[in-house]
Amino acid sequence: MEELVIIDAHSHLWLNQDTLVDGQLICQLEPNRSRSLFFGEERQMLPPFMTDGQNTAERFLSNMDYAQVAAAVVTQEFIDGLQNNYLKQVERRYPDRFFTFGMADYRKPGFLKQAEELIKDFKGIKVPAARLPQHFLNDEMIQMMHLLEQKGKILGIELMDGDAQVGQMEEIIQECPKLKIAIGHFGMVTRPGWLSQIKLARHENVYVESGGITWLFNDEFYPFPSAVRAIKEATELVGIEKLMWGSDYPRTITAITYRMSYDFINKTTELSMYDKRLFLGENAKQFYGFGKLPHLPYIKNMSE
Repeated sequence: MEELVIIDAHSHLWLNQDTLVDGQLICQLEPNRSRSLFFGEERQMLPPFMTDGQNTAERFLSNMDYAQVAAAVVTQEFIDGLQNNYLKQVERRYPDRFFTFGMADYRKPGFLKQAEELIKDFKGIKVPAARLPQHFLNDEMIQMMHLLEQKGKILGIELMDGDAQVGQMEEIIQECPKLKIAIGHFGMVTRPGWLSQIKLARHENVYVESGGITWLFNDEFYPFPSAVRAIKEATELVGIEKLMWGSDYPRTITAITYRMSYDFINKTTELSMYDKRLFLGENAKQFYGFGKLPHLPYIKNMSE
């Protein structure tokens, strides 16, 4: 089988998870536990062997090396808390392996000043629009979009289900046609109206990444045939050249291994080798500007 360059376009890292979202606490439950309090429920946020609650770059690199993933894009989400300080350190320490997004607290007026500082340190800025009011595109937000375009930065964004925020994205694209945009979670593929988000990638500088697709099809489980069919359907609409694989590490590997989060694509006969090569790595390499990547040989494990 042809050796593929694999790049994860959607992952998360944190040293500590301790935040409030919509007035509800999200944090590690207690020392020596890998579970978190999540909107009032106990959730397995990390694999059970990560007992200190730290989801570090070094642990991720160990998973990446074993799974032969050359590089990863680290995004942010309000449920993890702002991780800007840690992610700056990660990209400085491992510039060839990670592209990290900065994130401002858009829930508070005056975030533009914070975003202006983050733009100096990060090559991309994340907006978790799905956790903002449905009409998120206020004056500050559109000013930030123009600034991102002017500075040549990348916007990472996740939207509410269906077309609830697609009209605002069309406005952003019209206002900032040169702004590079990565839409996450494959348009929330298992929700009604998901193709309206995929169609945004018909615009020249808009791409879609599949972070969380195994979570969205979790009830079906490996090898996720419906996820493969969804990738094919999206390809018919916008072309495989506009789509990227993402794992949503580490939450998804509480159910499957990290390798399984892309192996179902690698092993399917429903996609061509050309499709696999672009989807699993080449598109992300070009979009995020990764340079020389490490060669990661396959290492047999003890069960083989």
